[in-house]
Amino acid sequence: MLKKLLILVLLAFPLAAIAAPAPVILVLGDSLSAAYGIDQNAGWVALLQKRLMEQSYNYRVVNASISGATTRSGLSRLGQALQTYKPVIIVLELGANDGLRGLTVEEMRNNLAAIIEKSRQNRAKVLLIGMRLPPNYGPAYTKKFHDVYTGLADRYRIPLVPFLLEGVATDFSLMQSDGLHPTAEAQPMILENVWKEMARMVRK
Repeated sequence: MLKKLLILVLLAFPLAAIAAPAPVILVLGDSLSAAYGIDQNAGWVALLQKRLMEQSYNYRVVNASISGATTRSGLSRLGQALQTYKPVIIVLELGANDGLRGLTVEEMRNNLAAIIEKSRQNRAKVLLIGMRLPPNYGPAYTKKFHDVYTGLADRYRIPLVPFLLEGVATDFSLMQSDGLHPTAEAQPMILENVWKEMARMVRK
């Protein structure tokens, strides 16, 4: 009887391993990550999930991005997201709406710092996604805005994608008619911008 029980226990181990849920990568962003104006399956976040599967990385990508989100609203939603999904990696893509609305750089920095700290307290690694503002916001403000991301990356020693829309924002053919949101054709390029740092994180 004991021998049969031992065999059943040993057989159960592979099944348990197969049934174990995949670790979660949580994308906390705004419309740029929420696939605004295009099919959800064409967005860079959906393409990230596809890339991970193709390269046999066992992660589940959860997109918690909301159009119009600011660093303040992202911080307010973070606690519930951490509790619900228990992510091992958080892709933090917020700040663009803070800048477009002319909110203070100080509040933006403090909110992003709080998100990073709370994520790390919950054992989640953070990939910070940088944004840049159009030059019409003035050189002083745009520099202070951009410096928030590099400063936080240095302060917390976390990976940084300097600009999510690198190679996209200046190409009008890759932007929607509003001039703010990238087209479906631009999404693979955005994924490549993120993948440079994400690949290092999932390989570990």
